[in-house]
Amino acid sequence: MPPVAQWNPPFSGEIDILIGANGVWYHEGSAITRAPLVKLFSGILKREQDDYFLVTPAEKWRIQVEDAPFYVIDMEVAYREGHQALFFSTLTGDRVLADVDHPIRVQMDSETGEPRPYVLVRDGMEGLIGRAVYYRMAELVEEKQENGKTLIGVSSMSSFFPVT
Repeated sequence: MPPVAQWNPPFSGEIDILIGANGVWYHEGSAITRAPLVKLFSGILKREQDDYFLVTPAEKWRIQVEDAPFYVIDMEVAYREGHQALFFSTLTGDRVLADVDHPIRVQMDSETGEPRPYVLVRDGMEGLIGRAVYYRMAELVEEKQENGKTLIGVSSMSSFFPVT
């Protein structure tokens, strides 16, 4: 992975690239269908506050992100150090272990009332967990008592993540 966090070039402008809520990358309204190009772009993606940029050591171009910059397409359940470990894979090839540094969170969609689950992938950027993966994750829910309340969530690497 390029050392994007260390690159701080001056702002170059806006480029007509959009990452759709489904993880598809678009340029000037057309889907970018070359997976290696999307993977390259995702590797030079950087977040600053609420904005996303494609950066190189010399350039910094603002792009648009519809929801989250990554889209989770798969989940693997394993066991590590005696704990359940949830590994998430994104459309762009990132693989992340949910833990204290890569938490899972669920936000309720204000329009539909449906849950929108996310996992922190890297450098402050989240991945929207796809519906099929979320349903698989729902099979792993457990209850936990905290401050007199019953929480429903999933565990990974001894961290508990509420999902409701």
